[in-house]
Amino acid sequence: MFYYVLKYVLLGPLLRLVFRPRIEGLEHVPATGAAIVAGNHLSFSDHFLMPAMLKRRITFLAKKEYFTGPGIKGRLTAAFFRSAGQIPVDRTGKEAGQAAIREGLGVLSKDELLGIYPEGTRSHDGRLYKGKVGVAVMALKAQVPVIPCAMIGTFEAQPPGKVIPNVHPVTIRFGKPLDFSRYAGMENEKAILRAVTDEIMYAILSLSEQEYVDQYAAVAKAEEAAAQVEKERRFPRMPIS
Repeated sequence: MFYYVLKYVLLGPLLRLVFRPRIEGLEHVPATGAAIVAGNHLSFSDHFLMPAMLKRRITFLAKKEYFTGPGIKGRLTAAFFRSAGQIPVDRTGKEAGQAAIREGLGVLSKDELLGIYPEGTRSHDGRLYKGKVGVAVMALKAQVPVIPCAMIGTFEAQPPGKVIPNVHPVTIRFGKPLDFSRYAGMENEKAILRAVTDEIMYAILSLSEQEYVDQYAAVAKAEEAAAQVEKERRFPRMPIS
């Protein structure tokens, strides 16, 4: 119930008023039945803008950290995500990917919409990064279509680290459903999973018109952080007297 109160009474009207999002291709989202909505991930606000604009309920796999934060802020954030029907996923350890797939398949088995960000994390620089194959595994196992989605303008509205969003025009663009039934029963073939994932990412790229990076976002973030540490080690800041 809280999901619909949030969507139609509390958050939805506010988001429409502030961002006035433009919606394109909404007819590509099926009115009934299970499907995966796979999108780029540029901003924390992506979690709310897309669900607020869809007529159907959509459940996202959300990182576990949103549910385990410390203090009052952490408890409020966790309560918010749980009430909105989002599912916590542990992204660490060997079983993390399998846990996410199990949770996602559980949503799809109920003929619901599942939202997923194949990049696995937010883009830190606005570019589109290589997709992880979990989305392909779920699409093939559940035998459901994948609807590509592009969030445009949310990086400028609320880039990483910014708490209060800027007022910036936002476009949410849905593409034609991708049918992978030709690969049914091949969810254990690594080459097939990579091909399906790359096809999904190309569809997202065509909608978003971002610059593409053939590298996982988490790896790119780690490399940049390491480079920054090394730079500060080699060129320490001089104290101001």
